[in-house]
Amino acid sequence: MTGAERIVHTTCPYCGTGCGVEARISPSGRVEVAGDRGHPANFGRLCVKGAALAETLTHEGRLLHPIVNGTRASWRTAIDHVAGNFRRTIEAHGRESVALYVSGQMLTEDYYVANKLMKGFIGSANIDTNSRLCMASSVAGHKRAFGADIVPNVYEDIEEADLVVLVGSNLAWCHPVLFQRLDRAKAARPGMRVVNIDPRRTATSEIAHLQLSLKPGSDVALFLGLLRFLEKSGRRDADYVRAHTSGVEEALQVAQVWSLPEVAAATGLDEMLIERFYEIFAATERTLTIYSQGVNQSSAGTDKVNAILNCHLSTGRIGRPGAGPFSVTGQPNAMGGREVGGLSNQLACHMELDDPRSRELVKRFWGAETIADRAGLKAVELFEAVGDGRIKALWIIGTNPVDSLPEADKVKRALAACPFVVVSDAMAQTDTAAFAHVALPARPWGEKDGVVTNSERRISRQRALLPAAGEAMPDWWIICRVARAMGAEGFDYAGPAEIFREYAALSGHLNDGGRAFDISACQEIGAAEYERLRPFQWPWRRGEAAGATPKRFFAEGRFFTPDGRARFVATPFRPPESRRSAKTPYVLNTGRMRDQWHTMTRTGLAPSLSQHIAEPFVEIHPDDAARVGLQPAGLACLSNEHGSTILRALVTDRQQRGALFAPIHWTDQNAGAARIDALVAARVDPVSGQPESKASVARIEPWPAAWHGFALTREKPGRIAADYWAMARTGFGWRIELAGQKEPADWDAFACGLLGKDESSGARLAYAQDARLGARRWIFSQNGRPTGLLFVEREPVAASRAFLCAEFEKAEACDARALLAGRSPTGVSDDGRMVCVCHGVGANTIEAAIADRACDDLDAVGRLTRAGTGCGSCRPEIQRMLRGAETQKPAAQISPGVRLVESLE
Repeated sequence: MTGAERIVHTTCPYCGTGCGVEARISPSGRVEVAGDRGHPANFGRLCVKGAALAETLTHEGRLLHPIVNGTRASWRTAIDHVAGNFRRTIEAHGRESVALYVSGQMLTEDYYVANKLMKGFIGSANIDTNSRLCMASSVAGHKRAFGADIVPNVYEDIEEADLVVLVGSNLAWCHPVLFQRLDRAKAARPGMRVVNIDPRRTATSEIAHLQLSLKPGSDVALFLGLLRFLEKSGRRDADYVRAHTSGVEEALQVAQVWSLPEVAAATGLDEMLIERFYEIFAATERTLTIYSQGVNQSSAGTDKVNAILNCHLSTGRIGRPGAGPFSVTGQPNAMGGREVGGLSNQLACHMELDDPRSRELVKRFWGAETIADRAGLKAVELFEAVGDGRIKALWIIGTNPVDSLPEADKVKRALAACPFVVVSDAMAQTDTAAFAHVALPARPWGEKDGVVTNSERRISRQRALLPAAGEAMPDWWIICRVARAMGAEGFDYAGPAEIFREYAALSGHLNDGGRAFDISACQEIGAAEYERLRPFQWPWRRGEAAGATPKRFFAEGRFFTPDGRARFVATPFRPPESRRSAKTPYVLNTGRMRDQWHTMTRTGLAPSLSQHIAEPFVEIHPDDAARVGLQPAGLACLSNEHGSTILRALVTDRQQRGALFAPIHWTDQNAGAARIDALVAARVDPVSGQPESKASVARIEPWPAAWHGFALTREKPGRIAADYWAMARTGFGWRIELAGQKEPADWDAFACGLLGKDESSGARLAYAQDARLGARRWIFSQNGRPTGLLFVEREPVAASRAFLCAEFEKAEACDARALLAGRSPTGVSDDGRMVCVCHGVGANTIEAAIADRACDDLDAVGRLTRAGTGCGSCRPEIQRMLRGAETQKPAAQISPGVRLVESLE
């Protein structure tokens, strides 16, 4: 009704948890978001990223119109240009000369028509998805063991389990809502146990009874030893193995040599610790193993998956309440892409390219004249083919491969050399869009409409909240228009509901139960029913009531292999392919942070999400830092044969000796030299094609700076003339860390250029200098309010970032002298670095509560400060503070109470 508030139920666009979101839209278009209490994935909980979604609903930075060769164009011109170039390329060089690279951010309907265009009308399987980078090894492992890509368990198994084993998953930061579910289950059932297997001690370690910090890449050895232990100790479920599996003898033969001493040597773990884990696993019937990127992103990722699955098959703990292997996906529709066939070695709807019967079935269903008859190029191979000229026309949809693929500088060079590149994106300025001959404006979350599938096979609607910005269109519409312009039939859909009906019909077409994926109950769904569609788990077969099928797979021991038996897979241990050397003596691990997502094109818009960690960093053990002469909070150069970065050093014993960790999120849009995937080697798993993002090698050394700077500005700067810089959003504008190896010839000109000030701006200037410290400070203001600030010193700037940002946030005039001092006046509290974003509670406030008020648990801290009482994402960090486990101390103190650089923990 006009003038009334609207309530829209949708889903979160971040991780694969698939949380329900309730959005309230006012008549003026203002949006407020909260968790959807009725959604079974989250029951009303959101993490800090989901809670901040409304902050990202802005037109700032959006791609609003089609762009062809740098010039604004009409949709008709752009569509005809893309279709014509693809058609001419195919005519001249064959159908294998074109490719699509798509994304787990796409909705299922978008995925479906992209797959249909490429594998059906064009007849090539050269379509792959960025899900190849996160979940392909799980897909391959599932198919080898179960005969189909099936996650057998459901989220409620977290509450049902007596033992949860986390492998290669920083659940607390990467799937925070699931972590909170585990935390609550553990609190409600004190007998429940948690084992965390990860080379790093992460926020997730705070919940673990047992932390196994094994050597990077040694997971297979650990689980081979477990398989052997189960056999030798008589814990194998012989009846289950005999009745429902095959291949156990071959698997055990490989595991035979993995005694405790052998496992200890390979993993670096103490034998007693290993044996304790084995005993707990063997003795606990309801064991749930949750694994993620630390398992998948490996040159032995598929073997890691099967090594885990072997142990569950050996004990018969699969498909039962609280028991089974559970792969948690990284993206909101990674599962949907797998179902649709978005990977280059899939056909569609769990049908395989190498099966002639399936190819004929899909070809007839689509009414296609041709069909892809062999696997296409996987992601890393695809961009290698772009680089060597085999791929001459490439369409990238909803992803940023210049920053996310391994050997990312090589990807840059490949795109620069490609004759024709199309990029569909919501944002105008990305590192990948810079190479586009054609840029097509797509609709992001909040404007697009369709379905997604989460980690527990639950399909949910993602609904539009607001009108589209500019001329942005849905991905399905763009793909279908290009297909029709190329002469394809069968792409004249009226909307996503019609695409979904066709997709559902294909899933059940001639499906006699031999294909696990079946949602044919939805094949006649009307537009109104589609709009009202509630979350459901597949399978949902035609003629069945929703929820009639058991929610877990394999409880009865029947699998999707030809003989119905699960397969044990022999998994010989192979260490990571990249080996340390004198030139590159450190193992480099990469991953996510708590409050950011992928390359920050969405989360980077939300000021609140930059408050926790605002600068790219590298974690290094104190002994290694001392060995290379790297000071805490100093700048470090990481390098190898593929590239280099400059990052802030976080010196912490949470990191193993000989290993480094750096986050994946920073790009050339928000930092000067922080694209960490430039250093990741393009080593891939031979089965899945997934790259090894967790075990590259690098060297690290201090990066000597002649000066360091910190700036605040209300206007986004243009080019930043500094060797090192990192920029983050704030509520008033931007904060910037800077450094250089050579001082500018004219410091005043540098300050004015950075902050966008000149004589015509009318800004008032306050300036201070301390020659002894090599310190200079500029503050520009208008009407008493600060508009720009730059502090420069020889050492990292000694100033309270929290205080300075808070002063800029104020609406009233400020004390220029306090700003020049860079710290709170005596008696004024300084909240410190942000820990709890939901309630704006900083580390200093929490530390004071712990020290002064004798808060001895999380609930007491929450009652006093409200920290940890919102989404809960910060609770592991508060727990670590309570335990006195923070090892990152201020590098130095130049004046009382002023930290050199804030802790990054």
